[in-house]
Parts: sequence; structure tokens; C-alpha cells
Amino acid sequence: MTSARSARLHLRSLGAAGTAVAALLLGLAAAPSTAVAAPVTHEAETATVSRGAVESNHGGFTGSGFVNYDNASGGYVQWNVNAAQAGTATLTLRYANGSTTNRPMDISVNGAVAAAGKAFGGTGAWTSWTTATITANLKAGANTIRATATTTNGGPNVDHLTVDTAAPVVDTPAAVNGRLRVCGTKLCNQYGKPVQLRGMSSHGTQWYSQCLTGGSLDALAKDWKADVLRVSTYVQEDGWETDPVRFTNLAHSLIDQASARGMYVIVDWHMLTPGDPHANLANARKFFTDIATRHKDRNNILYEVANEPNGDSVTWSRIKSYHEQIIPVIRNIDGDAPILLGTRAWSSLGVSNGGDETEVVNNPVNATNVMYTFHFYAKSHRDAYLATLSRAADRIPVFVTEFGTQDYAGEGADDFAMSQRYIDLMAAKKISWVNWNFSDDHRSGAVFKTGTCDGNGPWTGTAPLKEAGVWIRDRIRTADDFPTS
Repeated sequence: MTSARSARLHLRSLGAAGTAVAALLLGLAAAPSTAVAAPVTHEAETATVSRGAVESNHGGFTGSGFVNYDNASGGYVQWNVNAAQAGTATLTLRYANGSTTNRPMDISVNGAVAAAGKAFGGTGAWTSWTTATITANLKAGANTIRATATTTNGGPNVDHLTVDTAAPVVDTPAAVNGRLRVCGTKLCNQYGKPVQLRGMSSHGTQWYSQCLTGGSLDALAKDWKADVLRVSTYVQEDGWETDPVRFTNLAHSLIDQASARGMYVIVDWHMLTPGDPHANLANARKFFTDIATRHKDRNNILYEVANEPNGDSVTWSRIKSYHEQIIPVIRNIDGDAPILLGTRAWSSLGVSNGGDETEVVNNPVNATNVMYTFHFYAKSHRDAYLATLSRAADRIPVFVTEFGTQDYAGEGADDFAMSQRYIDLMAAKKISWVNWNFSDDHRSGAVFKTGTCDGNGPWTGTAPLKEAGVWIRDRIRTADDFPTS
């Protein structure tokens, strides 16, 4: 990208190159499908370009040049992609960004935003090219893929896109276990066998979407060997309510990307303040209608409908009434996916306000295929919490959708000894768990060292991790026990 220049419009018809792009940088994705054809590379200079130009003044490109976006929001490169049959494709975008400024783009497939504000960080020089690989669902026949700059910095220089209809990986957690169901007090796989999922929660996507890239999600799935990603869409706190379309699209994109990597996905409606879930009932209906409609055919989705109900007046009966109103919204669209239900006092089964699991045991939600959530932070939440979790898991289905090794704010010193007691209990009782959080927030509970995400990694190994990150990665990486017979 060169210095700023006046806005201009360049529209060129799509050439043969078009066929390839559903990849574009972002990590779109979907459920695996069968192989179709060998990889094909499509040059950007033959695509349709608006507010950008084909140039060749920086070496290292392929074909006859590359596309240089104008320094303006709204410029795009668009490819026409022809697919022999519907299915999942692996897409690779080759680009350069010689500045130190991120140049994010929205990636849309057939007119729908599949990845909102996808980061394109600096590559060191305009002659230094790198790739971003993702997967996306293509329909049979013609597809339109567009990469649109979202800031006045414009997009990166785009060289080409490659599409590969590769055979699916068959040994991922979702491929092995298939659709999950609640059986008794356990979460069971397609063979009816109890399983324990282990993974990570995102931080709020309004703050740390730059930590959820193709590279970081590859690391989570392949290096960490995680089974599940929790996608946390805050409702307030500058989240969903400020731009429902944007944050719903971002959730769609992250579901796609995690699914492409064979992980399960918890769609977390991260209500926190206000603590009464009824305050956001209408919003929740809208959000889960959109999410379920888009992803109802997946076998790897779990819906978490109320993150942490809290407040002295927010009784279990009131929380239960919310659950019994939102569950039918999902069930009318997606009849099979497990639904995870927040519990009283910050999803502590009431312990944080002097209660215990009996309030749920004695007055369960009137629904099937549901589990109750429990959150703990080991430095703050000691033996009474551990004992509650142990008793509850013998009587009701429990899923630990958030925990940390620090204090209740996710900061301060780690208590690995107490954390290990929880880990051992959850392993013994096959209680699935998700750790908070997969970001580079300054707090000790964020697994990456501060600055990792803005620098686009490195993502693998232990070098980029804080002490808590090293500890939790090691416990996620231990072999899964997924019985199939």
C-alpha cells in the first residue's frame, strides 16, 4: 500500500480467476465434506476491484500484479467462484502489508458477511508476502466472494487466492463424537458414551476479536488439541446491543471457523450487567433465532443462553422462567443441540449468594437435553464451591463453561494447586470445562502475553503464553477419552 491518494472507482469484470476465493483471509468454515478437485490459484488482478488498482511496483507477487486498495473504507476485491458441487473448501489468501497498521476487512460470501473486521496485520514490507488459510461453505455453481476494507487505511495488497476442496479431517473431536446429547447427568456422544470436552473461551469479541484469527484458531485446534471453543458475545459492555448485525455476523464467522477445525462451539450469550436475564429476553430471542437458523444443521453447536445471572433479587425461579421462554425459541429451529443454562449468583449454582445446588435439583427447568452451568475461579472459590460441584454433578447435568486459576476477577496470582483439585474432580466425573480466556488481555487469566494478538502471533508453543496459559494448554493437550464402542 502506498501513501494516501484520492478515492477512485475501478470496476473490472471477473475473469477465470474468480473461481477461487471463498477463502479470503478470514477463517470462515463449516462442516466437513468430500473432496472435489485439486487446488486452483486465482490472481487478484483479474477479479472485480472497487476503489483499488492493479499494480506491480513491489516484487514477489505471482501473475501480472496485485491489487492495491485505496486508502479508504469500502474498497473491495470480488471474485466469482464456481464450485462443481456444494461443500467445504479450504481457501488461502496471499497478501502483503508493509505498514505497522492493521488493515481489517469484512469477508462476505454470496452477500452475507462471513467474517467481520478480519485483521490483516503488518508483514514487515510490501515485498513480504504471507498467507491466511480458512475454510468456507460453497454452494454448487456460482458463488460471489468479496473482501471489503473497513477503515480509512484501506486493505492490504492482495496477490491471489487459492481454493482447495480437500478431503475432511476425520479424527477431530466433532468428527469422532458427532452430535452430543445429555444422557442422565452426563454429556454423551453419538455412541451414547459419556465424554468430557476441554477447551477455551474467547474474551468479549467487542474487545479481542484480533485474538481469534486463522492462525490462533489453528493453534487452538492443532497445537492445544482443544475440543471446544466458547464464543462470548457480550450483550452490554459495548457489545451486541451497540451493533446487533455486526456482532451476530462475528459470531457466525467464529462458529464457521471453529467448525472447520473440527471443534465444538458454545454460543455464549454473555449477559453480565444487568444481571437479570429477563432484561435481555427480547434481544436473546433475536440473537438465538439468527444463530440457530444459520447453524441448525451442524452437529457441533451448544447454546449457552445466559452467562452469569446475578443480583440479590434474581432468584432461581426468575432465572428458570427466562430459560423456559428462550429454550423454545431455539428448539423450534434446532431441535437437537444441547442447551446450557446459567444458574444463580454468577452461575455458581447459588453458592456465591449462600445457596447450593438443591435449588436446581428440587426445581429443574422443564426441558430435556439441557445442562446447568457452573463457574469458578480457584484462588477465590475454595472447598465449598468444589464440594457443590461434586454433589451437583451426581444429581444434575453440569457443564463448567468458565473457570480460571486466579481470583474471581480473572487476575492476580494463580492457584494451580486448587485448580488441579478441580481438574481432577472434573476428569473423574466427566464434567466438561472451558477456561477463561483466549486473549492477550493484561490480566493474568488471559493466556497470551500482552501484545501477542496485535502482533498476529506467534500462536503455537509456550513462548507466547503467560504462566496460566502454559498450565492450561498442558491440561487441554492430554489425550481425550472419547469411547466409540
